[in-house]
Amino acid sequence: MPNKNIDLSALSKEELLNLRICDLPLKIEGTWIADCISKLYAELDNKKIKFKPACYLADEWLAPDEEPVVGIPFFLAHPSLVCLEQDNMFEVEGGTQEWCMKLLRHETGHAINYAYRFYKRAKWRKIFGPFSKEYRDTYRFRPYSRSFVRHLEDYYAQYHPDEDFAETFAVWLTPDSQWERLYKGWRALRKLRYIEDLSKELRNSKPQITRGKKYWRFSSLRVTLKNYYKRKRIFKAEDFPDFHDSNLKKIFVEQHKNLFSQPADELIKKHRRHIVNCVARWTGENKYITNEIMDKVQKRIAALHLVLAKSESAAVAETSVYVSTLVMNYIHTGRFKTRMPANKRTNDHE
Repeated sequence: MPNKNIDLSALSKEELLNLRICDLPLKIEGTWIADCISKLYAELDNKKIKFKPACYLADEWLAPDEEPVVGIPFFLAHPSLVCLEQDNMFEVEGGTQEWCMKLLRHETGHAINYAYRFYKRAKWRKIFGPFSKEYRDTYRFRPYSRSFVRHLEDYYAQYHPDEDFAETFAVWLTPDSQWERLYKGWRALRKLRYIEDLSKELRNSKPQITRGKKYWRFSSLRVTLKNYYKRKRIFKAEDFPDFHDSNLKKIFVEQHKNLFSQPADELIKKHRRHIVNCVARWTGENKYITNEIMDKVQKRIAALHLVLAKSESAAVAETSVYVSTLVMNYIHTGRFKTRMPANKRTNDHE
């Protein structure tokens, strides 16, 4: 049970990391998350949808497989935990109201799909594909495909038919999205119109399932925050002893007595945040993994005593392309272990 006597704001980061998640005194009521949920329900009311999925604090964003509920990461419920998440993962998923609303709409798409069992219908499968399709650790997306809507940044609609439906629902639900105009001429428009047709049914019929099991609730997580982040950061990757050397020497040159130029590691340090943000945005990989690659690259540059041999802008551009290539190669060969969508994890505990 959460310990109401703990004042999270008064604790140091080290003290926070030693706490078990189940002991955290957290609740949705009275937080900015509650305001986002109220906004979500208002959007559903505006579409005349009576069903409102229950929301709860979980270990991450999720709608458990075939359960009509929405899990919201526990760390969003307190400013100290938001800071801890930022420190450990270099970003806070859903940490702004705009981003939070996008994710709430997406997970609500899952919840409504499960509540009404739309995915069992032949027409649903014809439009989106088989719900039983296997989820994989990685996926190949087509950035210019017009068969899918674009809602979340990593072309998530292309991952799985269930994600395609959730993303399409999110676009349809978003106020003033003007999806008819925006997706005119796209094959994705057929999917949006299908959801528009389903919305008429949502106004007049009751869901087959109204209550769902709230898996991975924060109050059931006995792991400490320290171990939570340790597990969260784990991914499979090879160490590169001198893997980068020949490639980095094509971007920079080795320092020698007659060459006085800017150290390349200083350049990387200066532009690191920009490179990480760009690579993460365009590859779909999370910033933590991208930042880990940048660590290896920057350390190798320093070890080789490389310096600039071209303009600063050219060196930054080439470094960005190089790191992007590394990320994409590992995504598509399966060497980086990305997390499985939470709604497809085995429901073996609460």
